[in-house]
Order: sequence, then C-alpha cells, then structure tokens
Amino acid sequence: MTGAAAPRIAVFGSINMDLVAYVDVAPSSGETVSGTAFREVPGGKGANQAVAAARAGGDVSFLGAVGDDAFGTQLRSNLVETGVDVSGLRTEEGSSGIAHIVVEDSGDNRIIVVPAANGTVTSLRAGDERQIEGAAALLLQLELPMDGVIAAARAGRGLGVPTVLTPAPARELPDELLDAVDLIVPNQHEAAAITGETEPRRALDALLQRVPEAIITLGEDGSIHGRRGAEPVTVPADKVTPVDTTAAGDTFCGAFAVARAEGRAPADALRFASAASALSVQRQGAGTSMPTRAEIDSFIAG
Repeated sequence: MTGAAAPRIAVFGSINMDLVAYVDVAPSSGETVSGTAFREVPGGKGANQAVAAARAGGDVSFLGAVGDDAFGTQLRSNLVETGVDVSGLRTEEGSSGIAHIVVEDSGDNRIIVVPAANGTVTSLRAGDERQIEGAAALLLQLELPMDGVIAAARAGRGLGVPTVLTPAPARELPDELLDAVDLIVPNQHEAAAITGETEPRRALDALLQRVPEAIITLGEDGSIHGRRGAEPVTVPADKVTPVDTTAAGDTFCGAFAVARAEGRAPADALRFASAASALSVQRQGAGTSMPTRAEIDSFIAG
C-alpha cells in the first residue's frame, strides 16, 4: 500500500462505552462472584469496526449517535484520536449507549447492551449520504434500529457503494435489508440463526441464495468465504492464546474491508483480517485491542 491513498470506508453503526468486569468464571443466576479488574473501554460494534478499519490503514468516516453526557464526549474524542472522521456523529439529549461486559479468564464474554442514543438513529440525516458517497465500502451492524440500518443500506446501494453487513446481534433479517447488502459477515452462530443450517458449508450456500457474497467466521477454525459463481475459500485461524475475545469479529470485519478495498483477493484479505483478529484477542478491551497496520503486517511476515 506504500504510496497509495488509504481506501475510504464509511461506517454506520453503534457506539457505546463498555463497562468491563473481569472474573475467573462468570456468575450463574442468583450468584455473586468477586471480579479481578474493571475497565471503561470505548466500544459498540460500529465504533469498533471504524477503529479497526482506521488502524488497519483505512480513511474512515463514522455515522451514529452519542448522548450529551460525559461518556459521549469521551467516545467522540476516542474516534478523533484514532483518526476517524466524526462529522457524521450526532449528539442526542440523554445517555450514550452502554455495554455491560463480563470477561472470563478463558477469554469468553457475556454482554448486555443498553442502546440509549443509538436507539435514536432510525434514519439518515442531511449530509449522511455525502459521508457514504464515494466510499470503497459501507459497514453496517444490527445494534441500531432496523429502520436506520435499512435506510443506510439502501443509500449505499443507490450510491454504488458496496455494503457489508455484520448481522449481530443475531436476529431474523428482512428481505428489504438483504436486498441491499453486497457482503454479509456472520459468525457461525449468527449464520445458523439466519439460515437454520449449523454446518458452515451448507450455511454459506444458504446465505448465497440471499446475498451475492458471504463470509462465515468460525473462531479458532478460521473463516470461509463464498461468492456466487466461485468456489468457496477457507482460511485457517492463526493459533494464539486468547485473553479477551470482545470485538474480535469487529476487528476482522474492519480489517477485511480495508484489505478488499485495496484490491486484495479474498484469500489474502481473509489472511489479513485473521491476523488482525488474532492480535486483538491477545489484548483486553474492545476499541483498545485493535492492532495497527504495522502490527498486522509484522504478524503476517513473522
């Protein structure tokens, strides 16, 4: 990418402050346990993907909403410090989005999201389409109201911008959304929720009946990519010891979008995204765990 302009990526999505408690083992119903640490970490699937794409080498614009509280100020500042364009980030009266996250020593996590300001993003506003127009990709997730996600997807389609959907949290997807999606990137659980198929190859085939291109991330088993009219491509995961898997999928998606926008073939883009994800799970937190372009390139070279 030396000497080339950074690919422009637009992200329409959620932004939260993650309140993260670390424990040996998460409590069962009615149980109280002692935690080992607590952190406030900028997060939200949309903001995570924006930070991941920016650190991976993208020129990123973020569209979403924060509250007029202290968390909103922190969240906006964090994106600015990462180099993300926040001219499309609204400030709404009330609270910013919050995610309560419990992380076990194994790296597994449990998450409760309180949308707050994110819940106000039900449509595009004046100027939003200018942020999307000309981008190499538009990244979407499902932590905003469905009406807003559909409006953004349709805008991307109308402007000729490839639309990438991370269908999380898992839910049934309306045809009016999928009709405007170019690439869908679920994990294995989300793919099964959408298609009813638990075997990855069958789930991939089912997804390709609804969208032109799909990737299913398989955790420690890597990822599988499919495109209509082409043979599927499977790339293994890099073997690392996870510390915190929060935002691993968002890191993957942000890095993949940058790699594809640079013109890499699917297999090479998957390897780049896998490396970014492998680096992120070895660090605590969401937005703080994403690697830089130099770190990703070094990891791949090593």
